[in-house]
Amino acid sequence: MSRLPHDSPWWTLVLTAASVTACLIVYYCVPLPADDAKPVVQVVVFGAGVVLLCALLALQVRRQLRAWETPSVRVQSVMGLLLPVVTFFALAYYLMADQFEGIENRTDALYFAVVTLGTVGYGDVHPVGEAAKVVVMVQIALDLVVVGVLVSIATSRARARAERHRRVADAHET
Repeated sequence: MSRLPHDSPWWTLVLTAASVTACLIVYYCVPLPADDAKPVVQVVVFGAGVVLLCALLALQVRRQLRAWETPSVRVQSVMGLLLPVVTFFALAYYLMADQFEGIENRTDALYFAVVTLGTVGYGDVHPVGEAAKVVVMVQIALDLVVVGVLVSIATSRARARAERHRRVADAHET
């Protein structure tokens, strides 16, 4: 049996499906701490998670910049950023369910994280507690940075590709 090349669309599909499955398994199966954790510990853990997400963002930006010609890297980088962001914030929302209107279970929290990422905001789930509002604002800010960086990289890559094609066309004309 031959292996799929890493730049194959099928490889990208397999890797994306595996990533989504892994994140969902972690999200639904990870045991969560009891509600009696001190607020300082919760803030420190949340801050550490945000720092790790920012480090992942930096890693994926470097990966994008090194892989100009590999289209599968774009998809893998997007999924490699969005899945952990959604999973992390969904877990945070679930742990803070008492500060939200409409979060009753993990699926509700995951739904809210995805809706927030998509900037849809149906209004059926919303934060009512001050800490929950802060966490949602952090997710929105991080989402904007992630999307902005990905758009910037995609634009730069498209511009570089167009310039390369123009140079090749000019070379054939002469």
